[in-house]
Amino acid sequence: MKRGFFFFLSYLFLNTLHAQTDPVLMTINKENITRSEFEYIYNKNNSLHNVELNDLNKYADLFINFKLKVDAAKEAGYDTLQSFKNEFEGYKKQIAKTYLIDESINEKAALDYYNKMAQQSYPGKVKIAHIFKYMPQWITATQQEAIKNQMDSISVIIQSNSNIDFNELVNRYSDDKESFWVSPLQVPEEFEAVVFKMKVGDISTPFFTPQGIHIVKIIDAVELGSFEEMKESIINMQLARTGINRGIEEAVEKLKKEYNFQLNKDAVNALLAGNTVNDVLFYLNNKPFDSNLFEKFSKGNPSSTQKLLNAFIAKSVLDYEYNNLEMKYPEFKFLMKEYKDGMLLFEISNNQIWERAVEDEAGQKAYFAVNRNNYKWQNPKYKGIVVHGKNKKVAKQVKKLIKNKPIDSWREVILQNMNGQVVLEQGLFAQGDNPSVDALFFKSGSLSPMENYPYTYIFGEKQRGPSSHQEIRGELISDYQNYLDSLWIKQLRREAQIEINYDVLKTVNNH
Repeated sequence: MKRGFFFFLSYLFLNTLHAQTDPVLMTINKENITRSEFEYIYNKNNSLHNVELNDLNKYADLFINFKLKVDAAKEAGYDTLQSFKNEFEGYKKQIAKTYLIDESINEKAALDYYNKMAQQSYPGKVKIAHIFKYMPQWITATQQEAIKNQMDSISVIIQSNSNIDFNELVNRYSDDKESFWVSPLQVPEEFEAVVFKMKVGDISTPFFTPQGIHIVKIIDAVELGSFEEMKESIINMQLARTGINRGIEEAVEKLKKEYNFQLNKDAVNALLAGNTVNDVLFYLNNKPFDSNLFEKFSKGNPSSTQKLLNAFIAKSVLDYEYNNLEMKYPEFKFLMKEYKDGMLLFEISNNQIWERAVEDEAGQKAYFAVNRNNYKWQNPKYKGIVVHGKNKKVAKQVKKLIKNKPIDSWREVILQNMNGQVVLEQGLFAQGDNPSVDALFFKSGSLSPMENYPYTYIFGEKQRGPSSHQEIRGELISDYQNYLDSLWIKQLRREAQIEINYDVLKTVNNH
């Protein structure tokens, strides 16, 4: 009772102290934003964009806009979607690994093993053929001796005849007739100790592994790669061989001490003895983990009770730490909040602004009509069609065909009537885009006649700006998105409750 009371007092004191050292900078729709949270985002944006955002007031406005959009996404229920929850939880688990597990321990174990391979001149992998006799655990001593004698006889034949066909012996005697590639750590240690010290063409004498007895020939080998190339595969293969992730093992032991792990030895001993137990197995910070939880964890798993109990303790310790990461590490808390808010911002912006702007053809057209003067070009362009013809008559024919017809239909009209007689280039041309337009309209450069179509004419008009929104669709959509965004922000701010403590704002990065 006393311990719990003093823990409560300590917690209360620390939270009061934290509130004093980390004051509320602003309140947005009743959500308090502390100075530390604001500083985290502010400093991160500065470092990412390599820009010093000196005007804190302006940045505070941008921050408020961001938070209002996130609130709108929550109001719309984006954070309740299962797909959203799954993506966020996946990211959280990925980042949490760096806090839960010391990967440097796994890396050191992998480096130690790699150095051993390098010192002993191991290849990276070898291709082998082998004469193999499977020896199950229940084999009798007499049967084992008979198999050993047979393999010794085969070995003597091989050593006495350098021209013998090893593959023929494999096909005749081996229980495994296929050749295969193998890397260190993929095979039992007894197999590895023999095979990876051999050279291409070498044939071993008989040797035992837990599976049976082997005579191996090295067919091919690949040199050992660099540690960086092999690190991940070595870590994974060490785990597969031993069943132990050293980084996890080390983290669990460290966290046990931190969270005052207490084992109920009587209950655990009874459990390991095969008795039915209905009791607490261990505590973490006085939180009980009982046999019912263990039963649910181990249900349907055929492993030994000791192995299951070790796994249950490790998982319980790591889960306990995982659930406390945000309280324990402020930077983790801010990172999770930043990522979650970023996901919400993306989803609602995509729905509210980006996709809407792309699909809203009528809105684009209306926006262009109002803002047409903003899109005037500094230098005029030529909108029309370049006609390369086989003779001089094409000019008169084309002129007649396109008379009183929309410029965008010219190409189709001409080809319907003169296909094979002309080559066409239609578009909106700035100076430098097309040599023929440069020569005939912009009066720069010289005209180079096209082979087989030596007569060139242009039809069209000079333009000082786009005639329709479709001519500048990419630029226009970007501007239209910004316009919709500004309207949305105005609406959100009209409906929002915002309070800023400017005295606290002045102390950002200066306290």
